[in-house]
Amino acid sequence: MEIKNIEEVLPRLAKISLFSDFDINKEEDRNILAQLIEAISKKTFKAGQIIIKEGDTGDEFYILHSGSVHISRETPAGDQIALADLNASMNIFFGETALISNDKRSATVTANEECQVLVLTSKKFHDLCQKQSLLGYRVLLKLAQRMSNTINNTNKDKAMLYQALFNEIAGN
Repeated sequence: MEIKNIEEVLPRLAKISLFSDFDINKEEDRNILAQLIEAISKKTFKAGQIIIKEGDTGDEFYILHSGSVHISRETPAGDQIALADLNASMNIFFGETALISNDKRSATVTANEECQVLVLTSKKFHDLCQKQSLLGYRVLLKLAQRMSNTINNTNKDKAMLYQALFNEIAGN
């Protein structure tokens, strides 16, 4: 489904951290975001419908426009664990690594209720970045910062788990 009203989507887009370096009050930034919105489509998912399935390869980036989603992951033993329940008012996006790689999805995202999502394919993003290098630079910088934070947090979590395991083995 095509987005007919740019003004409906522009404020939501400006609140998403990947695009937070764009100022909708500056003409150049507003123009770039308007071009981005033209590349975005809108999809609706019914309650219980899977938007992203862990392990699948995907080339779409999603912004939750309305509704709420449940994010879960499978443990090595095959059990599902809940990671979060999120709603559109939280300015949520997911599948962002699809903009830069064809890696497998790291979690499952399921609609809790009817949801509308804004969808950007990696091809449309790359095509637009060819025309608007500032878009590519700013978004890729935000992605790199986000991934760096994820790596740092993962390393801290691993260190804590290692210490807890060491303490358990040592009998402390």
